[in-house]
Amino acid sequence: MVENLAPRGHLLTEQNNPKSAQLDQLTSLEMVDLFNQEDARTLEAIAAARTELAAAIDLTSAALRQGGHLFYVGAGTSGRLGVLDAAECPPTFCTAPELVQGILAGGAPALLKSSEALEDRAEDGAAAMATAGVTDGDVVVGITAGGTTPYVQGALKAAQERGAKTIFLACVPESQVPFSADVNLRLLVGPEILAGSTRLKAGTVTKLALNILSTSVMVKLGKVYGNRMIDVAVTNQKLRDRALRILEDLTDLDRPAAETLLDASGQRVKLALLMHWGNVDAAQGQDLLHQYDHQLRTALAAVQPKP
Repeated sequence: MVENLAPRGHLLTEQNNPKSAQLDQLTSLEMVDLFNQEDARTLEAIAAARTELAAAIDLTSAALRQGGHLFYVGAGTSGRLGVLDAAECPPTFCTAPELVQGILAGGAPALLKSSEALEDRAEDGAAAMATAGVTDGDVVVGITAGGTTPYVQGALKAAQERGAKTIFLACVPESQVPFSADVNLRLLVGPEILAGSTRLKAGTVTKLALNILSTSVMVKLGKVYGNRMIDVAVTNQKLRDRALRILEDLTDLDRPAAETLLDASGQRVKLALLMHWGNVDAAQGQDLLHQYDHQLRTALAAVQPKP
């Protein structure tokens, strides 16, 4: 038996939702409608936290621009969502795998088989920061729907001791679970339809927030032009077609000419656009991108005459 177990019933994520009190008696259509109504609260929660989310974007992009890394830390559903977002960055933005990393209590096996008991070990979270080599140039996002997960809190405190910037993402108000971090991101979606099951609204709003955070950071790092993924990794036929369509849409090139340009750039859309618009070869274009922090617009301004 666990002694001195702190009650958690007061937490927003653990409370009972009166709207779903008769959940087991609803028809399938009624359940769908109820879920739809409750899921609308995720968008309201993002809107309410817009200032903090923007601060997290600025903090993270500044760190990554200086050579830092972004770490997501969590347990259970929260941790898996962090791992998912990290895993999607290399194919979407052609980032190095170590740039954005997901750290999950229990490691890789916990992705497929739950290991909830491990979330109670704050010392494991702290050890994970040492194993990952977190430094004062990095950003660590602790993801914990209920806010109390010892593994996450232990990781964040250790990250702070190592000088890293920290972001605390939870679905409970600060008055219920205070925590000191550079950015306190509270996504308040209210009690779950299935009481305490934070893989529902809390999981959905977490995925939304991580999508916004990582995508916006990559935009600020110069991996997007307009709304196009110009650092897309051309690793299969679908992505090659996407790369060619980007070149065709943004330039006056037809498909054969776009293919020639893409091949000349080494399958790098950003470099291909700079070569075409700046009238430079691949080596010159690569030097320019390196010189101007991989920002296409800035590199173009350096080679194109001002009107």
